[in-house]
Parts: sequence; C-alpha cells; structure tokens
Amino acid sequence: MLLERAAEAMPDRVAVGSRRDGLTYAGLLDRARRIAAVVTGIGAERVVVVAQNSPVMPALLYGTGLAGVPFVPVNYRLADAPLRAVLGRAAPALAVVDDDAVDRVAGVEGLRVVSITAFLAQVEDADPAKAPDRPVDPDTIGVLLYTSGTTGEPKAAVLRHRHIAAYVTSMVEFMGSEEDHAALVSVPPYHVAAVITLCSSLYGGRRLVFLPHFDPQHWVDLAVDESITHAFVVPTMLWRILDVLEARGEKLPGLVHLSYGGGRMPVPVVERALALLPAVGFVNAYGLTETAATISLLRPEDLRTAFGSDDPAVRARLGSVGQPLPSVELEIRGPDGSVLPAGERGEIYVRGAQVSGEYLGRRALTAEGWFPTNDGGWLDDAGFLFVEGRLDDVIVRGAENLSPGEIEDVLVTHPAVAEAGVIGIPDDEWGETVAAAVVLEPGAEAGVAELQDWVRARLRTSRTPTVIEFRSALPYNETGKLLRRVLRTELVSPGATARR
Repeated sequence: MLLERAAEAMPDRVAVGSRRDGLTYAGLLDRARRIAAVVTGIGAERVVVVAQNSPVMPALLYGTGLAGVPFVPVNYRLADAPLRAVLGRAAPALAVVDDDAVDRVAGVEGLRVVSITAFLAQVEDADPAKAPDRPVDPDTIGVLLYTSGTTGEPKAAVLRHRHIAAYVTSMVEFMGSEEDHAALVSVPPYHVAAVITLCSSLYGGRRLVFLPHFDPQHWVDLAVDESITHAFVVPTMLWRILDVLEARGEKLPGLVHLSYGGGRMPVPVVERALALLPAVGFVNAYGLTETAATISLLRPEDLRTAFGSDDPAVRARLGSVGQPLPSVELEIRGPDGSVLPAGERGEIYVRGAQVSGEYLGRRALTAEGWFPTNDGGWLDDAGFLFVEGRLDDVIVRGAENLSPGEIEDVLVTHPAVAEAGVIGIPDDEWGETVAAAVVLEPGAEAGVAELQDWVRARLRTSRTPTVIEFRSALPYNETGKLLRRVLRTELVSPGATARR
C-alpha cells in the first residue's frame, strides 16, 4: 500500500487536516486499519460513500483497499430517484453517508446504510490488529467511479489497484514534497481527480486540506489560512476564484502550483490567471476517469512560453493540454482506425499501465490495449495535444465537421462575453447548424448580429452561429462540464430559431 510506505517513512508528518492539529501519517494508517477491520467484520462486498469532502475520505479510500473491497464514492448531488438507482446498481454494499442523507437512501435493496457519525464511532472502537494482514492484489478493483452521466445513465468505470499505483509511482517522487506543502481538495470525492489527489499527495508527503463544497470565497479563505501550496480546480472554479482575488486585491503568495482540468478552459481565462498570479505554476491536466486521471500535461514553462510568444503557433498552445506523459502512448486516429499525422483531426487513443478502459461487465480496450477516448483532437508539429471535445458533440454542417470548442473560444474573446456554449441543432438545408447560448459580462451589452460578425471575422462563415440566445447562466454539472445535452434540448425550440 502506498500509505503503508509513507507512514513508515514519515510517521509524524501531518497527512490530513489542519497544520496545527491534523492527523499524522501514522494516525491515518491506524484509522485506515480500523476501517478495514470494521468493513471485514461486516463482510461488506463494497463500500459506497455518499458524502461531501471531509478528512475521513483518505482513511475510507485506504481502509477499503486494505479490506480488499472497492471504494465507491457516489454523487450525493443527484436527485433522490437517480441516486437510489445508482446505489441499487452498486449493491450489495455498505453505504457510509452524511448524517443528513440517511433518509434519502434508506430502503435500497442490498444496501446496509450507516451515517458517518455512527460509522466513525465503530471505527474508534475497532481493533486495527484485526485488519486483514495480506498483500493487496493489484488486479482487484480499488475504486468504482460512476461517470457523470451528462448524456445518459452513468457507467461504472473500473480502476484497479495497479492502474492507480502505476500513475502515482510514475508521476510522483516519493516524499518529494516539502513538509510545509499542502494540497487543497475542493473537487467532489466522486471525481477521479479527487481520488488521485488523495493518493499522489500522500505518497509525495503533502498534507491534505478539504473544502466540503466549493465556494470561491471560502476557497480563498482556506488557501490563505492553511498556507495552501497546491490545488486542482475545474474551469468554472478557476474563473470564480480569480473574481474573488481581483475583488480583494489578493495574490495567494503561498500558492506554488495550480492544476486545472475536467473541461475546456477558455484561453482568456488562462491569460487572466497568468497575468493575475505570475508567481504561480499553472498546469493544464487532461485525462479521463478511465485513464486514472492525467494522460497529458501543459506544464508551467510551456504556458509561460506560449503566453509570451509572438509566434501564433506557439501562442496557440495556451489552448492545448500539453504533451502526453512519458508513461503513456497517445495517437490520433481516423474513422477507419488509421493513425493520423500532425495537424489532422481525429479521435484520441491512449495506452499505458495506468489506463483501465474498463467498465463493470465491459472492457473498452482494443485487442492491442488501446483505449478510444471518444474525444476529438489533434497534435501539432511539436507534439502538443489539442482537445476539441467529445466526438458526440461535433457539429456536422453539410459535409463539414465543426468543433464547438473552437467557436466558444472565439465568442469569449469578445469583451462583452463571459461564457459561451455552442451546440448543433437540426437544420433543413445543412442537416445541422450552429447555435450558441451566451452569458454577458455584468453590465455589458452585445447584439446577435454583433456577435455573429465577431465570429465570422475570425472563423469561416460556416462556423458563425445562426442562433444566439442570451442567458443569465449556462448549465454545468457539478464538476464543471457544460451540459450540451441540456442546451440542445432548450435551444431546439421555436423561440430559439426565431433568433436567427
């Protein structure tokens, strides 16, 4: 276990919680062993967690691993019916839930429900010596993550212990962090980035601090109070954090490293972040649940080089996700499966020891071990990867494939535009036409024709939205991904088409 090695090497270093009175590595291992003893004593086949971020999450993750059963964090923000449906699929299991969520999940067949308070009381009384004393089989399931389900019923993505360990040991130097380094975990526990952060930060020796639910004011307050040096955020989080910092005139002097990912990051937001926080090392991390998180990184030096370059090809890399990790292979393939050269758009395929490409009951890898991501993208001549979004989101206008992200990036460069979401809607002449939902900056004004001219002047006419609707907000899921399916449903209406 990664935790056992860390606890042996730095037992007295604070692993979780406040720098003043947090839990040490030795204390975390003891708690994980107590959890393993409880889980084993109950005979649970899985441990489902329906709870917000808290310091108990690392102990639950490692405790279930020691017990040899999967850790299954579930989206607690789901409405009751879909939440219970997911829990029914995860059963039989022990469900550890927030105290105020017990009634929501009671009565699901095959589910033994216990509140976090009651569970921790059992853990405190447990004997850590009764935890299983056997090596963890790397081929057993470590984590089950139900995908966000933005386009349908969530799938249970499988991450085995060997996938997680392969990523952590290839990316993180053991005890490579300074003793005063601390990571702020604000993405929800059912997001792959949160799971990997628990593993990689502890393996590196970095203290974990938890924000139960994201609020930009609280995020900044906690970052200052706990001298946070590292964090991961999704795009919607970053621009809200920047708003707070600008309003307060703060710079977060302790912050060393800020990773972002989980969705498209508009280039203007990146430029704003680099200008506002010049001392911070920003990293764009691209990965998927099925790949145990990151497979490509745009590193701080690459961002700074692109930010300061007058070469359009280099400057464009601000919108890239960097270069593939040395530990993975990555290719762009056409519809016939052929490998495409630099500059040509196709589907991103990836292969490596960290890549699972597996769902419960279904293997999604090719015979050669490649995982087709269903993300469209291309590589430039220097090997920088540009991700254009899900292939399902591509707009097919006539015989031309259009990238929604490309059009969104142009729209948000307009001074009046804060956010933009682009989708394809049915069109009698072209099959599909471009539609956009736009959120304006506070107090700003812009007309449909003005924004159409803005796009037309920078892209081809075929990429100019024929439908533009102004909104107060765009629909996102809880991890910051634009819900294009929702937009499509709302924009395919007489009221929307009248705005052409």
